[in-house]
This record gives sequence, structure tokens and C-alpha cells, in this order.
Amino acid sequence: MRARFLLLLGLITVFPSLAFAQMKLPSKTAPGAVETRYFTAIDGLMDGNADVILKETRQGKTVTAAVLDVCYPAAKGSDRKDRFVANLTVSGQSLTGTTQSVGDKLPVSVKLLRKPVGDTFEFRGQITIGQAVTEVTSTDNSDLSEKEFLDNQTSDDGITPAPKDFTDVSPEAFGVRVKLDAALDFLKSLKGEAVEVGLSSLSISCDALRAGEQTINLTADPERTAALIAKAKSMPGVVAAGWTSGSVEMDRAIRFAAAEWRDGDKINKDKIASAISAVLSRTLAAKAAGADWDANTGKLTLTLKRPSPVYPPLALTESVEVTALVSPDKPGASDRLMLWISSPVITTADEGTGPKLNLTEESTGDEEGGEPKDDNGSVEALAKEFKGQRWDADKSVWK
Repeated sequence: MRARFLLLLGLITVFPSLAFAQMKLPSKTAPGAVETRYFTAIDGLMDGNADVILKETRQGKTVTAAVLDVCYPAAKGSDRKDRFVANLTVSGQSLTGTTQSVGDKLPVSVKLLRKPVGDTFEFRGQITIGQAVTEVTSTDNSDLSEKEFLDNQTSDDGITPAPKDFTDVSPEAFGVRVKLDAALDFLKSLKGEAVEVGLSSLSISCDALRAGEQTINLTADPERTAALIAKAKSMPGVVAAGWTSGSVEMDRAIRFAAAEWRDGDKINKDKIASAISAVLSRTLAAKAAGADWDANTGKLTLTLKRPSPVYPPLALTESVEVTALVSPDKPGASDRLMLWISSPVITTADEGTGPKLNLTEESTGDEEGGEPKDDNGSVEALAKEFKGQRWDADKSVWK
């Protein structure tokens, strides 16, 4: 249905303001009843990339008002969106109107003919935006009731302001929903902060344009996320802030008593890194070669090395990289910590003396589309070392 309406928009490059007046349409509602109907697609508009909503107010079989809302790429192939909203004027089957795009302030003109065909509708005409003209030919378009339309508009940004623990959300990941006119100042306030901003969340979607709000995804050291969330909530234009899903997978997490692994009120990261390295050296049959805590995300990257079994006479070296994250097991005060480790990522190189053999390979590990390497029971071994608990996914409890 959305695709069919996008055809109408696909033929449209000009977007006018449209206000409907006295148009006869087939209707199954009671004679004289007032209702609102929606079209949410016009085939082919902007090469199929336009997001279209046509809202009609009908009295019985007569359209009394209509609004066309089109969101589209500001330039071909661009992630940046522009939008126009046009009140449509109806004269018989003719829909015409003019308006201006919201972002680039381009003039928009709409000239359409709409024809009922049985229980569906056909749109033909032109939409002009700036100097670009799109011919519209869209057939077999169906409409939605207001309830159906609203049911399809529900969305979840994943923000949880006050999670009971970090089993459904990650301790390092959080989101901030901010009004569009305040988003730039909010982002500028993050400059110089030890925090990472998700690049994809900077693109303003059509839903965000219509809502007037954008969700920015961020990552920070779990020991600072609560303070950063509280700071964000106090900033102008911020509507919501809280934890979201991130890197933590519960099947690779353990929970353990915090007292032995804290130095005052701070996590003793050196002690934890040393303990993890010792365990992984045994389970992965490798020697610890480096431990680095990321100042922005609070993640620990451990590097271990071992002889490669691929071609023993060449004495090649495997580098095994594992990422870990440690945090309290819930926001606020807690006497327990939670530790998560990634699957190992393994690369092979010639690290011998003298001239090197140049090798090429794809890294393997827990990356998308790849099979995780066997970690030889590393998570279970860490649970024993830290006297911790594993997560029971079937019962949703620590065991």
C-alpha cells in the first residue's frame, strides 16, 4: 500500500500546498459521516525513496480537505532529507497547491488528477520542487483508516530512563532525544567530552523531521554514563535521555561481588585487566601482549599472542584480540559488578626477524556475518575466577 502511494510521489518532484474541496470518492462509511483517511505510499516518487502521507477529511463520499506531507532525499543519493507539507485545493478531480520545502526553502508546486477506480485510486500529474519536475503516474492506491494509520506510526527509540539493571540495556550505551532546533547546540556541547557519538544517528530521518525530534546514540565509560545522562536531561531541548542496547550480550556476561575488585568507590581496572589476562592466557593458550582501556567507552582491549598452527615451519604468529567491559550490574549503588567479554578476533602475521612474509586475510570473530571463534570455555573460566554467576536466558535470572 505504501509502495503504491509512493508511485504517485515517484512521479512527483514538485510539492504544492494542497487543500481539498468537494471531491466525490467511494466510501463505505455512513452517508454524511465525517472521517479521516490516509494514503501512505505513492509508487516511484524520488526513485521510490520518498516517504509520503496524504491525509484526507471526508464527509460521506465527499473529500472536504487534504494535506500532502512528503519527505525525500535533499539530493539524489543523499542521506540528508528535506520535506514539504502542502494543503491541497480540490476542484473536481484536480488537486493543486503551492508551498515551500522546510529545509532548502525551495518552491513547491503540485498539479495532480485523482481518479477513484473501484475501491482504489489513481494519481496522475506533476510535482515540482525548485527546477526539478517529476511526472506522476500511480495506480491501484489504497487508503487507511485513522486507527490503522496511527497504529503504524508507533516507534520505539529504545531509551530506558531508569532500568532496573543492565540485562536488557547496556551500561555503556545511552540515547538522547532532543528537539531538532536544539540538536546542534547539544552536539556542540559534546565536543571535548570523553564520549562517542553514533555517526548514523546524526542523519535526520523522515520520522524525526515529522516529530521535530531526533535521537542521538552515544557510548561512554559505564562509570560516567549516569552523570552524562543526568547532564543531558538538564539541557535545553532534550526530551528524554537514558540507557539503550549496546555491545553487551548476556550469554557472554558474568556477575560477581564488587568488594574485592574496587579501590574505594572506583573499579580497580588494573586488577581486573590482570585477572582477565591470566584467565585468557590459559584458556586460549596464548601470552598476554597488551591491555588498553578506552578513555571514551571504558572498554578494555586485550591482545594475546600464540604460534600459528597454519604452517608451523614458517613460525607465524596469531594475535588474539578480546574486548571486555566491566560495570556495576545496575544503575546507582550496587555491591555487584558485571563483566562482559567478546568472542576472540584472530589475525595471523609474520613477526619473525628479517624479511617478512606479507599475509592477507579477513579478521574473524563476533563480527556480523562471521562465525565466532571458539574461546575454549573462557567465559565459564572467568566466572570461576571471579566467583561469579552466568545469565540463564531461559529463566531470565542469574544462576
